[in-house]
Amino acid sequence: MNNLNLTDEILEKEISQAREAAKLADSQEPRAQSVHYNTQEKQIVLKLKNGTTFLFPPNLIQELVSASDQDIADVEITPSCEGLHWEKLDVDLSIPSLLMGIFGTKLWMAKLGSKGGSVTSELKAKAARNNGKKGGRPKKNCV
Repeated sequence: MNNLNLTDEILEKEISQAREAAKLADSQEPRAQSVHYNTQEKQIVLKLKNGTTFLFPPNLIQELVSASDQDIADVEITPSCEGLHWEKLDVDLSIPSLLMGIFGTKLWMAKLGSKGGSVTSELKAKAARNNGKKGGRPKKNCV
């Protein structure tokens, strides 16, 4: 076994440094203030300590896509205020990841991305017809 020579002085210094690091992280990183599920709008409403509010539909979240409204509503903030937790579903989400638009694994995100491109609407069809009359989709100009 290693002899670390851990004195009370060293321990207190390390605790003090850890508290300072936590205080800095709390002031700079997104931390949850409150969270609830709006069943009428089908949106999870996350209020952050910096005054911003982030809304997202649970069907974007890989682990929540097949969960009931009742199970989704049973959400809580983790003790560090850095995540969301659903005890019954055994689901934990990182708030920084959610804010970056990461809602699941790479495969799940690719599946979400492919759905976005396949959505049809009259406006999208009209734009495609107009582009076709001009010779196809316009080329992107690199700046």
